[in-house]
Amino acid sequence: MRRIIGKVRRKQPVQVRDVKFLRANTRRAIKITVPGPFTMSQQAQNDFYQDEQQLVLDYAAAVNAEIKDLFAAGADIVQIDEPYMQARPEKARQYGLRGLDAALNGVTGTTAIHICFGYAAIIHVRPSGYSFLPELAASPVQQISIETAQSKLDCAILEKLPTKTIILGTLDLSDMAIETPDTVAARIRRALPHVPAERIVVAPDCGLKYLPREIAYAKMRAMVEGAKIVRHELSAK
Repeated sequence: MRRIIGKVRRKQPVQVRDVKFLRANTRRAIKITVPGPFTMSQQAQNDFYQDEQQLVLDYAAAVNAEIKDLFAAGADIVQIDEPYMQARPEKARQYGLRGLDAALNGVTGTTAIHICFGYAAIIHVRPSGYSFLPELAASPVQQISIETAQSKLDCAILEKLPTKTIILGTLDLSDMAIETPDTVAARIRRALPHVPAERIVVAPDCGLKYLPREIAYAKMRAMVEGAKIVRHELSAK
């Protein structure tokens, strides 16, 4: 997101080039992620800003410009990753939401946010619920990515997000064992009493980068087959 302000030409972000490449090679939907302004503010060494909120908002301005560039390049969905909203909920309430709003100001494409528990390969113990989630109900983001598999999340919390599409995490990435389609289907069914099926997108809990490729692929195959099971059940009603 490095940009030079003024009349100097901005350097094109690598992700914009990635989206252009994808758009030239597929007619399918393209989704790409960017780091969130609040999370970046919590990870960066701050030797300049006395007001942390202003740091978040300046990051948000850069994220906002990049999101618009990504949509202009052909992205269908842009996801903001904000794991530190879960890790530091009090600060997230103070100015993280304001940063999210600023990052999405004037954005017209479909946007998502991932409130992460952290990579399972690194953070092994999961809380039983989210410390920061209902607060997103009033945000302009349309989709919210939520981990339910490893944490065995009580999906009743999803009722607090009545207008959002739920990207439902159904793969436990802490476990090398490959889920069966029936296991995935059961995890999808847990959400259905709380969210209508048309507002659910089936997904892994988080990123699969720490899994061996063959295991990640097999888990994704099981996820697809599990979704087919539930889709068939719903169409039969």
